[in-house]
Amino acid sequence: MSALSVGVDVGGTFTDLVAVDASGDVTTHKVSSTPSDQSHGVATALSALDGAEVSRFVHGTTVATNMLLERAGARVALVATDGYTDVLHLARQDRASLYDLTRHHPPPLVARDHTIGARERLVPEGVHLALTEAAIADVVSRVRELAPDVVAISLLHAYDDGSHERRLAEALRTELAPLDIVISSEVFPEIREYERTATTVTEAYLRPGVAHYLERLTARAASMGVPAPGVMTSGGGMRTVQQAARGAASLALSGPAGGVVGAAAALRAAGFTNALSVDIGGTSADVGLILDGEPLVEPGGRVAGVPIALPRVLVETVSAGGGSIGWVDDGGALRVGPRSAGAIPGPAAFGNGGTLPTVTDAHVVLGHITAVALSGGVSLDVAAAHRAIATLAAQLGASPDRVSRAMIDIADASVARAMRRVSVERGVNPRDCVLVPFGGGGPLHACGLAELLAMDTIFIPPHAGVLSALGLAITPERRDRMVSVLGRADALDADAVRVALHHAANGVADGDDWERTWTAHMRYVGQGHELDVAAFETDDGNALATRFAALHAQRNGFTLATPAEVIGVRHVASGAAHPVRFARSEHSEWSDRTMMDDGGSFEAKLAGPAVVVLAAATLRIAEGWIGEPHVTGGWLLTKVRS
Repeated sequence: MSALSVGVDVGGTFTDLVAVDASGDVTTHKVSSTPSDQSHGVATALSALDGAEVSRFVHGTTVATNMLLERAGARVALVATDGYTDVLHLARQDRASLYDLTRHHPPPLVARDHTIGARERLVPEGVHLALTEAAIADVVSRVRELAPDVVAISLLHAYDDGSHERRLAEALRTELAPLDIVISSEVFPEIREYERTATTVTEAYLRPGVAHYLERLTARAASMGVPAPGVMTSGGGMRTVQQAARGAASLALSGPAGGVVGAAAALRAAGFTNALSVDIGGTSADVGLILDGEPLVEPGGRVAGVPIALPRVLVETVSAGGGSIGWVDDGGALRVGPRSAGAIPGPAAFGNGGTLPTVTDAHVVLGHITAVALSGGVSLDVAAAHRAIATLAAQLGASPDRVSRAMIDIADASVARAMRRVSVERGVNPRDCVLVPFGGGGPLHACGLAELLAMDTIFIPPHAGVLSALGLAITPERRDRMVSVLGRADALDADAVRVALHHAANGVADGDDWERTWTAHMRYVGQGHELDVAAFETDDGNALATRFAALHAQRNGFTLATPAEVIGVRHVASGAAHPVRFARSEHSEWSDRTMMDDGGSFEAKLAGPAVVVLAAATLRIAEGWIGEPHVTGGWLLTKVRS
């Protein structure tokens, strides 16, 4: 057997492994996740390879996300320009909810008593208040008293001139070694003091925990003869374990990004271009957008309420998964989630001691899940699922079937709202897209979601149940760097643009084996938000402005007569993606009600209602839909037109 490229994705319930050989053939494994130590579940999945040679191992992890959710990161001291030490608390002065005055933003990751003011001041014109040796000594002394795990430094206008940050960092490293220092001019050299500071603090907050986890995982892999892991970033590319450990904030959406990358690869193989993707697992659903065959990457966003301004594959997460628990609120209404049964004990149907009614149990009661043995070594306990739903039904005074349908409808409505936000708010009509559902629960909810958004085409990708791990296995290595520009586009000639692009590419990756792309971060003068526009070495500022106006019209429905400006430039160097072969090869048998799909090829079409048991998921074809096996190894569902 040829050496394998392996992807391992850790979810809330299952840890998935996909191995792709040199010819592109795929093998898969699924084991239970181990929330107390994710690396243990990863090692269990790797052991299923039975000693096969592994040339590459790429990992998608939720460690960074969980640390933000649980507020379990490092003790951070923040050094900010004196007079601007409340930047994290002032934030953007917007409400957490426009009409709910009881809701508040999560508190900053650094408390006020761990924020230190440095006597210095840079302004756009230069040095307003020099950083003296006395000021440096004062900062060092105050940091020593606080004894933090990590120091984050974010000074005014350091995106343009990081000299003061570097001097402070050098002094702290000299006096307080081996204390780790994180500076904003290296993490995120772009305007906006709040976002730059918040991103730098997040990096400092996550770095020790992420580094410790990756060290532990690397040691486990080495003991099994597996190379050190590459790690998927939020932006959709893989970094080496050393780079990932020094870029922890870029891992906040590591796992979900792998899913959208895998969905885009399958979509291109099927000949489609635009799609809404939805990954429904045990605890949540992740919604993404694919345009022109590529995942949409945006400048940043919030994760667990924390703003991270680094590029990320567009993913919106909602608490609606197979383990989401059904319950009755104080008003007597049925609710679903956000609580989840998780990996332990899991849904009642999993037979691991769970007794609370979940969405998975509702599917079992309605006959949507029929396989006796599920992936991950789970044996279906139908009786337990019925007991759990019956208990909830008794509270509501309704039949178990009606309650089960209502639970699924509630989950579908929650996911559909996220799909509208991801698409409509970016000027994309869901009706013009293909729905690509994956994960263990995606194909079960596909028809319901498509009908809520008036979509008439669904593509179930091959290996749908483990598609995130497949995306990890095939994703290329990626390195990036950004530089600040801050200039009106019409003032930039071709030489100025070319210099900015080359500056962004400086030192990113050596050699000619990299595919290099640039994006310009642009807005209209006076606007408060930006768009990423493709940039080329032959461009001048007017070409960038024209491209920006076209994208602005597409996303927002209008353009302005105001000049455009370039805020910054980002360079991305990508290696080669690992090849994968999407194709059916063998015949399978099926009946009118239930089909066992083991990768076979069919000529017949299947009219709903029907259930197809996939390798690591279950596909439900609803009434009014036609399903047929696709040449890629997936399934194509189309709405019957009346």
